[in-house]
Amino acid sequence: MSKYLCLSFDDGPNIIPGDTTMNDMLDIMEKYKVPGSFFLIGNKITEENKKVIMRAVKMGCDIQNHSWTHPFMSKLTSEEIREEYKKCDDVITELTGVRPSFFRPPFVDLSQAMYDNISVPFICGRGCFDWEPDKDADFRYEHIMKAADNGTIFLLHVLEGNGATLEAVDRAIPVLKEQGYEFVNLPDLFEKCGVDPHLEKSLWTIANHHKEENIWTEQ
Repeated sequence: MSKYLCLSFDDGPNIIPGDTTMNDMLDIMEKYKVPGSFFLIGNKITEENKKVIMRAVKMGCDIQNHSWTHPFMSKLTSEEIREEYKKCDDVITELTGVRPSFFRPPFVDLSQAMYDNISVPFICGRGCFDWEPDKDADFRYEHIMKAADNGTIFLLHVLEGNGATLEAVDRAIPVLKEQGYEFVNLPDLFEKCGVDPHLEKSLWTIANHHKEENIWTEQ
């Protein structure tokens, strides 16, 4: 029986001069011939980093919406929520020619107003606390391996300087492939799992389980 995983990455593209974290992650993914999904912050998309985004697209990755400025959106008005979503959506669509089909709320911070004003499915995922700089590559690798299950969406980050995640992913991909997992992008994950993600107030962590809870509990 086939088993599927999706590597998804937040907080790209990189805007600090000389930082190549997202491109370095693409190098790793290209080495193992696996696609993934990138949830981008709209106001970080510049002329200088568009090439990296289009490289991801050419590798079979999908580009998704992670808001315009990465705020706590539950604190915003309905108008502000729509603006955060639409500005990011529009800049990605203009660049790639494909409108994002999923949204990852910054900080996985939710409100009814967000569901009322954003119509696409919300994506969470299983993380390895890789936004915390004190979590080393061994810690991250171990959490990635423990989180793997058929349909798992990994929530990782290509934020500037996140080298420990590069190392953890580089180690994890070949081991998970040896265990029989196939890596796919997010739209393909739902299709291969036979699941329609368009459910009311959806928040997905595993593509075949709706609204998995307690995802951030450190073990």
